[in-house]
Amino acid sequence: MALNPLSCDLFCRVIDNYGDIGVCWRLAQQLQGEYGWQVRLWIDEPVLLPQLATPNPDIEVCHWSTSFPEVTPAKIVIEAFACELPDNYLAAMAQQQDKPLWINLEYLCVEDWGPSFHCQPSPHPRQPLTKYFFVPGIQPGTGGLLCEQDLLERRANHTHTPRPALDVFLFCYDNPALPHLLTAWVNGPQPIHCRVAAGKPAAQIGEWLNMDFAPRMHFQRGMLSLEALPFVPQSDFDALLWQSDLNFVRGEDSFARAQWAALPMIWHIYPQAEDAHHTKLAAFQQHYSSGLDAAAANALTTFTGIWNGLITPTETNISAAWEELNCVLPALKTHAVGWQKQLLTLGNLAENLAIFHKNR
Repeated sequence: MALNPLSCDLFCRVIDNYGDIGVCWRLAQQLQGEYGWQVRLWIDEPVLLPQLATPNPDIEVCHWSTSFPEVTPAKIVIEAFACELPDNYLAAMAQQQDKPLWINLEYLCVEDWGPSFHCQPSPHPRQPLTKYFFVPGIQPGTGGLLCEQDLLERRANHTHTPRPALDVFLFCYDNPALPHLLTAWVNGPQPIHCRVAAGKPAAQIGEWLNMDFAPRMHFQRGMLSLEALPFVPQSDFDALLWQSDLNFVRGEDSFARAQWAALPMIWHIYPQAEDAHHTKLAAFQQHYSSGLDAAAANALTTFTGIWNGLITPTETNISAAWEELNCVLPALKTHAVGWQKQLLTLGNLAENLAIFHKNR
């Protein structure tokens, strides 16, 4: 493929199933479709991509193998999540007379250090190259979140089908708090319909039910109705969130999409060694809770803390935390709409990358 002035090589290693691919594919789609970039997406496990997304003939998907081929580097090189470029590709970048714009796309930052780190240069210790850190974030001075130009219009045009129950979407990692929450829902006073994402959530609920909880299965116990969802491609995921009264999301990609959905949400953050993720979670809660009344902020913080293991979950504390959270869902829904508007003032990640390139 001949490279044009807006050619981009985007490198991605699979760390968390579809999480890293999900972010990189969204970014590749938007850079190509909305900004005219010619994107080559290098993935070490490309076999996973067809399960997540419909192929785009305008994006070249390449296998990032151990023996990396000799290729001409693109004009823009994005190293997603510090995945480290192949040595021979890095050497080829250094040999270019017009050096590529080299960007390290960071993980989503919700801490206060994000704005000061965003767009900072880092000269290579041996090669005549400079890498720039690009920080997705929720604060002014960061790169913002991925958001397609038509996302909010599609969100506004979505037809919500109300249920005679609280509609919950569940997408999480293995979580010791989940069985206690399910018990609270079963024994509670309110009908709850829980749509369960495929994978780990469905497997854990299957263990709780002592049965195989396969896609499209339904199960009723007490006040709780469970529905096992099939795996959906990325293009259909947002609609699952828009249908909800409350979204449980995890990681980074679904977490960002839940914020654009402008509905109450609970985040299951990706666990890190020595509980480093607890600091990140607390930082997000502090920013997100700004402007919430004390009762809503406290209910959200307490439930999120139990859900993420900051507080050891028990049947008693999760039941009490759920009762408090349920009472403040109307306030959280209003707040989520305002939060979405606040995020819009940051621009979006792909747009900000395009601006950064243009101004270089």
